[in-house]
Amino acid sequence: MQHKTESLVNFEVPPKIITTHFCEKLPPGFAVQLAKGGNGLMCNSHREPTLYTAHLPEVLDWLHGLDNPKALENEPCEVPVLLFDKEFSTENILFHYDGTPNSAQLIRKFIDLFAENIKNSKSTIISPCFIPKSKLREEQELVQLVTHATSETSFIKFNFTRIGDFWSYAVKHKCTLLVTTKNYQSALAKVLFHFYKGGMWYDRLSFYMSV
Repeated sequence: MQHKTESLVNFEVPPKIITTHFCEKLPPGFAVQLAKGGNGLMCNSHREPTLYTAHLPEVLDWLHGLDNPKALENEPCEVPVLLFDKEFSTENILFHYDGTPNSAQLIRKFIDLFAENIKNSKSTIISPCFIPKSKLREEQELVQLVTHATSETSFIKFNFTRIGDFWSYAVKHKCTLLVTTKNYQSALAKVLFHFYKGGMWYDRLSFYMSV
C-alpha cells in the first residue's frame, strides 16, 4: 500500500514517483519485491514510514526538466531514501563514513533496516585518512558492525572530499549500492544530473541516503 505522509511535503521530487514502506526490518527478498514495482511494504500498520524508494530514471527525468538540479528534499527528513536504476542489488555495497555523527548513524540505520538482505553482500567502507582520535573507536565499531552483518568487508582510507569521488569509485569498482548521508544530496543530484546515461553511467548502482 502506498501512503502519502506528512513527511512528503519536504520533497521536491513529485510524490507520485515515491513509494513508502513501513518495515522496522525489510523482509528477505526486498530487491525482488522492489523490482516488481507497485505498492510499498506494510510490515506494521502502526509504524511511521521507515523507507522511501523511487526509480532513479524517473527522478532524473524530473531533474532534467528543471533549469538547474536541486536537492531531493527542502529539509531532509529522518526517513531514508533509496534510489534504484535498472535493478536494486545489495551484492556490492559502498559505505561512506566521514567521521560525523550523521554518517555513523546512517550506517547503523542501514544495517538495522537491511539486516536480512545483506548477509551475502560484499562491502567496502571508505573513511578519511585523517580522522580525530576521538572518532577512532567509533570508526572501529562501525567496521566491526559491517563485518558481522555482511559476508566480506574491506576498509579503505581515502581523502575523498566530494560525493563525486565516491560515485566515481562505485562506478569503477562495480558497486551496486552507495550508502551516504543526506548532507550530500544536493551535490549528488548535480553529479547524477550531469552524468546520466553518459559514458561512465552504471545502471546497476543504487543510492541510499539518510540523515
